[in-house]
Amino acid sequence: MKKNLTRYLLLPAALVGSLSLYALTAPPTLVADADNAGLKLPTGFSALVVAETGARPRHLTITPQGNIYVKLNRVNKAGQGILMLQPTSGGKAEVKTGFGNYGGTGMYYKDGYLYTSSDQEVFRYKLNEKGEVTNPSQPEKIVTGLINRRQHESKSIVLDNAGNVYVNIGAYSNSCQQRDRQKGSLGQPNCPVLDSAGGIWQFKANQLNQTYGNGTRYTTGLRNVVGLDWNQQDNQLFVMQHGRDQLHDIFPDMYTSEQSAQLPAECMYAVKKGDNAGWPYLYFDPTQNKKMLAPEYGGDGKKEADSKFIDPAAAYPAHMAPNGLLFYTGNMFPERYKNGAFIAFHGSWNRAPEPQAGYFVVFQPFKDGKPNGKWEVFADNFAGSPEKVVSGRADHRPCGLAQAPDGSLYVTDDSKGTIYRIFYNKK
Repeated sequence: MKKNLTRYLLLPAALVGSLSLYALTAPPTLVADADNAGLKLPTGFSALVVAETGARPRHLTITPQGNIYVKLNRVNKAGQGILMLQPTSGGKAEVKTGFGNYGGTGMYYKDGYLYTSSDQEVFRYKLNEKGEVTNPSQPEKIVTGLINRRQHESKSIVLDNAGNVYVNIGAYSNSCQQRDRQKGSLGQPNCPVLDSAGGIWQFKANQLNQTYGNGTRYTTGLRNVVGLDWNQQDNQLFVMQHGRDQLHDIFPDMYTSEQSAQLPAECMYAVKKGDNAGWPYLYFDPTQNKKMLAPEYGGDGKKEADSKFIDPAAAYPAHMAPNGLLFYTGNMFPERYKNGAFIAFHGSWNRAPEPQAGYFVVFQPFKDGKPNGKWEVFADNFAGSPEKVVSGRADHRPCGLAQAPDGSLYVTDDSKGTIYRIFYNKK
């Protein structure tokens, strides 16, 4: 018996050694900035500036090893569109390398691969056991030839658990008018924009050089989606739509400027294959809680849209530009945050004569995979002051969200290039 026990103890010696080393290695201590990086947070939360990139970081992702990969909207002075940062002391990080000669928005980690996007293509890079890219100059091109008409051109991406990548292809139009954004111009019949844009496409994550013909139009009728995430709780795709603009400018006889500032809602949708959210034929009115027929297609602010289009899962104030969506699955934050959604609102530019709004990260409670209760502001004061919010002259604009292995929350600012980290430290 003793012999057998000795053998049992000796066999996993290498494993025991690695486990002992892990047990002796304390998790890194996060040190908040004295002013919480200028942010206003709920009680018990703190923040720090991770790094100043000097660029325009959009979405980001964190590997299990803690490496931070950030997608830049445009390449930096060195011609790099992706930055890799490694943690230093106190929760901060420094840029270790850059690669990728293209700008864009999409960035996502899944199963040992880094997925990124330009405004026309989707790539992937293999990571080694240290979470480092092994092929920085020769990525695999997953998708190519996506439409880019310089309006709503960002190609945000997310992956499911079945080997598929989902790509937003935004509509190159405000409301599919015959003359885009022109007063009184009516909508184009059978909106031709929807042939190649205005929705979410599904592709295989491991198949090279796919084009529209290889993909599946997963969901249609979405004007533009920048923030999206896969909800692990109910195994479903959720997206944040940027609602249409300029109801008063285009149809002043039907909408006041105040109505135009408050309509339509920015909407969260839970989508599945074959769904149609209804753009450009409708918009969602949060005051009436109804899908309304768009004026370009016969609406007058009172006529409801066809019920065949899906309802939003949740609605938020107009024109605040939801650029990031993240379902929180970590254990650092209090239990009420588990499986809820964080949304980064980039901030408005077109709510006049009403004050501008947004420039914050909100939390949307969820229950059983569905929104449950009113959203709440989680991280505020990215703009710098209430006066800067009202005027739209924000110092910082939140864009991308990512969850660290320890459960802390990263936020990018694509205005000044700051990367923030928010953590919970209340005992």
